[in-house]
Amino acid sequence: NYGDDPNKAVCFHCSNLPKHFFEEVRMDFQEIIAGSVGKSNTYGTCVGRVKAGPMTFARLSTDDREGSISGYVGEGRFTEDPLDTFGGYGVVEIPNLQKLLRFICRAGFEHHTAANLSSTSSMLYEAMNSYLGWDIHLHD
Repeated sequence: NYGDDPNKAVCFHCSNLPKHFFEEVRMDFQEIIAGSVGKSNTYGTCVGRVKAGPMTFARLSTDDREGSISGYVGEGRFTEDPLDTFGGYGVVEIPNLQKLLRFICRAGFEHHTAANLSSTSSMLYEAMNSYLGWDIHLHD
């Protein structure tokens, strides 16, 4: 969902992302929640653009009826593409993003993921799939 590039998307969080994620960061009010609880009650949000570089994403979900854990992991990178918004934000480029989005929708995963600023998906996959026995999809 970034321009016409099928492998790029806006990565956004109202925040708080860790300080080390940002090029530059400032404290501000949380704009979305301010509408319901009042602006003065929302100070303390980290606002800024996520710095360009490698990233790993992961999503885990539980099926409480079956007693199982499933998820997906993969890699991409935060880019320097322009983006004008609020919160913690950036543009991500993920190879074969459309394939990943189809998988997410068909498998019924929620839209939130965890991310870090490294290339560690193969290690996460091995740990969760091989050692913990969880049903994990490694996006390629």
